[in-house]
Amino acid sequence: MKVKFVSVENSILAVGFRKVVAVARSIHSDVGMYFVAPGNLYSKYTLLVKAGDITNDLPNEDVEIIAKDLAQADMVCFSCMTMISNLTKKLIAAIRIINPRVYIVWGGIHPIVDSADTIQCVDAICTGEGETAFRNFFLAYRNGEDYTKTKNFWFNVNGTIIQNDFLPLQSGEEMDKLPLTHYAKDEKIYRSGLGFCTMEQKDYLAFNGVIYTTVWSIGCPYHCNFCSNTKFIANDKHYSKLRHPSVDYLIREVKNAIKIHPYISSVAFQDDSFMAISSGSLQAFATKWKHEINLPFSVHGVIPAYVRRDKMAILLRGGMNWLRMGIQSGSDKILDFYRRPNKPGELAQAISIIGEFKDYMLPPTYDFILDNPLETRQDIIDTLEFLYKIPRPFTLNYFSLRVIPNSDMARDLAMLGITAEHIKTKSYKVLRPTFGNILFLMLATLRPPRWLFDFLLKYVKGYADQQAEYPILLHMFRILYLLRYACSHLWYMDFSFITGNLGWICSKTGAIKFWQKLVLRNPAGLVSQIQTAEIAGHGSPVDDRS
Repeated sequence: MKVKFVSVENSILAVGFRKVVAVARSIHSDVGMYFVAPGNLYSKYTLLVKAGDITNDLPNEDVEIIAKDLAQADMVCFSCMTMISNLTKKLIAAIRIINPRVYIVWGGIHPIVDSADTIQCVDAICTGEGETAFRNFFLAYRNGEDYTKTKNFWFNVNGTIIQNDFLPLQSGEEMDKLPLTHYAKDEKIYRSGLGFCTMEQKDYLAFNGVIYTTVWSIGCPYHCNFCSNTKFIANDKHYSKLRHPSVDYLIREVKNAIKIHPYISSVAFQDDSFMAISSGSLQAFATKWKHEINLPFSVHGVIPAYVRRDKMAILLRGGMNWLRMGIQSGSDKILDFYRRPNKPGELAQAISIIGEFKDYMLPPTYDFILDNPLETRQDIIDTLEFLYKIPRPFTLNYFSLRVIPNSDMARDLAMLGITAEHIKTKSYKVLRPTFGNILFLMLATLRPPRWLFDFLLKYVKGYADQQAEYPILLHMFRILYLLRYACSHLWYMDFSFITGNLGWICSKTGAIKFWQKLVLRNPAGLVSQIQTAEIAGHGSPVDDRS
């Protein structure tokens, strides 16, 4: 039986997809791995010329070529996010026309958040964690057993929908027994006019640069209404608790990636709440990481409530060189709408603690959501004032509000009678060219004198207010913002933001390691310094909520 796994995404990261493929290949020999990427989310052309507006579609000619190849399989397993789900549907429909006998499974985030929609056009969808569930389903299917009872799956049997309940969430011990994430072996990518081609080093550099991306922990204690995690927690309340495999398992995974691509110069952790991991586990991780991997790593999922001095020190000693923290808004009203916990002073305290370590890492990046139709003039000003006051240096990562269907936010907005952009209609990196957004990008680049800032604030309007738009001015400040962002990372020889051959050249020549040793201060002794300061009463750590 020929099985083809297909990731439809504007990147080749697909961390969860790679984990399920590894499971499939451990129990079946004929499993192919395919990537359909209409665009490159991280290309310089997309960022600078297209202003982040990336396509989520392909011409019909390409859809037909892809479908002809996939239709030769006995089973095709798709994975995608909601923003590119329409293209996935087109591919499924084209396969059905060519070969109606192909058994089609759909996994990834979209079937979880919008199960009722996706099950209509396929034979099965995965509605929960996929590793164990797919193993159970596939073994039953291959052995001629009743696979329609598989938990974490829904089935469409001649138009009759079978909805099964959920497996218990995987424990850390169970994660330890999974095969290592599949990476850079026998992978194919679609090239327009050429069909599926074997992925080469140039493809990994074009999409990933010299960085390896992974996830160690799963789960998030927050219930933000804009996030798909709320659906996972609704399915199983225990999803709010963090789970992760052992440090040894993680080290083996990263070593395997480095063995395949020796040029890898840093690792990015895309966990939802990395700092919510216990101090003991972080200490064990940092010690082994420094001893066995010794590469810089970045943490992309930081929640303000879990920022602690001792955890910062532990991670910096292990090799952390950058972090991203979600703030989302400077308005208490908007944070309440997002259902984002915001105790008085918590954001300021987290930013202050991070600032204490500014000499040991790149400027931190703070996430914000813009273009919220609920935002009044005062809400936008609150966010701009917040940015004006927080200590520098920092960089900003912005998202234009796009609503995920069947999410808590979609329901909240519907109850208020408010219409917002759908995530399938436009990229979340495309900002409305309002004066407020221009000031946001300006503050990402520089802080003007207070008198000038007060003068500029007079021209800020609420999202729903009638106002002039300035697309050229927005594009100009956006380029300045991107250049500053790039320069900030280049100064530390960090290529997590810049893909392509430049990072590979710097890696091969040894320039990355040399420059990082020259520029980054040695954080040795940080933990003892923090502990001494706290004992002396010079600082109080945030309560350990992990």
